[in-house]
Amino acid sequence: MWRAAMSEEVGKAVQSVLERVNQAAARRSKTLPSTLPRLVAVSKTKPPDMVVEAYRQGQRNFGENYVNELVDKASDPLILESCPEIKWHFIGHLQKNNVNKLLGVPNLFLVETVDSAKLADKVNSSWQRLRGANTQRLQVMVQINTSGEQSKHGLPPEDTVNTVKHIVSRCPALHFSGLMTIGRYGYDLMLGPNPDFQMLLSRRQEVCDSLKLPPEEVELSMGMSTDFEHAIEVGATNVRVGSIIFGSREYPNSTNNTPNPSPAPSPEKTSKTVSEEAAKKMHHLTVSEH
Repeated sequence: MWRAAMSEEVGKAVQSVLERVNQAAARRSKTLPSTLPRLVAVSKTKPPDMVVEAYRQGQRNFGENYVNELVDKASDPLILESCPEIKWHFIGHLQKNNVNKLLGVPNLFLVETVDSAKLADKVNSSWQRLRGANTQRLQVMVQINTSGEQSKHGLPPEDTVNTVKHIVSRCPALHFSGLMTIGRYGYDLMLGPNPDFQMLLSRRQEVCDSLKLPPEEVELSMGMSTDFEHAIEVGATNVRVGSIIFGSREYPNSTNNTPNPSPAPSPEKTSKTVSEEAAKKMHHLTVSEH
C-alpha cells in the first residue's frame, strides 16, 4: 500500500515538474538557445525506492550533493538492476581527497562543481587512471560563485574564462559542458531578474567570445525548486529540483554524509513547495537580456 501511494505521488510530481519545465521553456526569449532544459531530480536523503519510482516515470538524470551518499545509492542493487540508463550528476562541493571515490560511481554522467584549475587537473588525471586513456571523456561544469557569499563554493566570476581555457587545453580526459551556479537563496523576483543568473549568462558570453564557442554548446546549470522556472526563462539548460519531486527532506543527526556542512541552510530544508505567489511572479516576470 505504501509503495503504491509513493509511486503515484512521485509519478505525479515528476510529470508536474516536467510540464512546468516545458512551459517555462516556451516563455523563453527567442534570442536564447532553444535547448530543451534538462531536469535533474535531486534525491539526497531519499531512499533508492524513490529513485526507482521516478525512473519508472521516465526520469533519467538524478543529482546528489555528497560523495558518500552518491556512492552508496548508485551502487545499490535495486538501482543497478532497475535503472540501467540512469545518469548521475554530482552537484555538491568536491574535495580532492574524494575525487577517486566519486569517479568510481557507476553511471556517473556529469560533475557540475569543478571550482578550480587544480581540481580540474585532479579529476582529469584520476579519470584517465581509473577509466583508461581511451575512454569517453568525463563531462564537467565549472561552478561560479555569482553571489560572492563566503558560504558558497565556486570560482570568482572573473576567473571563469581562464579556468575554462585550462580545462579545454590542459585536461584531455574532460569535456567542458558549461557553467553552474547556486546563487543567493531567497531572491525576490519582484525586484527583477535574478542577478546571479544574469551574471552566469554574461560569463557564458565571455567564454563563448574567448573560445569561439556557440552558446548552445555551453550549458547553464542554475535554478532549484524555488526558482527553476525563472532560471529556465532566462536561459538555464539544466535545473536541479528535489523537494517538490520527492517531498521535504529528513536530515538525521549524523554527519556521515555531510562531512563539511555549509553554514547556510538549504532552501529546500525550509521550503516544502513553491508558493503560488512566487510562481505567479515567475510567470509574469519581464526578462532582461544581455
